[in-house]
Amino acid sequence: MAVPRALDPTGIILVDKPTGPSSFAIVAQIRSRTGARTGHAGTLDPFASGLLILLSGRATRIQERFMRLDKRYETTIDLSCRTTTGDPEGDSLDEHDPPDADELQDALARLRGTVELPVPAASAVKVDGERAYRLHRRGVAVEMPVRAMRVHELVLRAHDGHTATLELLVGSGTYVRALADALGGHCTSLRRTEIGPFRVEEADPERVIPLEHALARLGTVPVRGLSPRQPGRSPGVDAS
Repeated sequence: MAVPRALDPTGIILVDKPTGPSSFAIVAQIRSRTGARTGHAGTLDPFASGLLILLSGRATRIQERFMRLDKRYETTIDLSCRTTTGDPEGDSLDEHDPPDADELQDALARLRGTVELPVPAASAVKVDGERAYRLHRRGVAVEMPVRAMRVHELVLRAHDGHTATLELLVGSGTYVRALADALGGHCTSLRRTEIGPFRVEEADPERVIPLEHALARLGTVPVRGLSPRQPGRSPGVDAS
């Protein structure tokens, strides 16, 4: 029988994930340290770095409030080659001449606003009841669903003719790898710098931000039933 996880400390923990480990490994590290039920408000791929919001204790009950926040990223894209995963870990799909400066600006303009793009094959989206990344690892070719993705801001920070460095502010559920693929390339680096009002500079894995303080920054009211004396459950959250 699984050992129940503690419901305290309750709050959120901001972590600056390095490249390499999975987000679930970071969740496990924090859970081991606190002994509390622990979830996340959106993962990062192993090759990516940056801000993770982890939910501790009773805060796992309101995962959705943090999941739907806008996110800001910095990414560098190799414009000369697409890959099967949209990142350096995939196999090359094609090699081509990168777009010139004017072509790149035109392509970026088409990606601003709401765009419909296929979800990357190496993602957690379920296809016929199974995670797409598991099918991808087994070499199973599937037609990925198309999703409406919201790009609020898309700024070209640097362009050397071969690669482009972008800063993006996107809505929840937007895959930067899908945007890179639409530009004919793949992400060589990806860093998440903001989630809603929370910035990566604030990250401290030892600090639990009280839930009422976090919700105040979202401009929302406290959630009933989350006081220290009231136990709660966390359906649908990684809380093992």
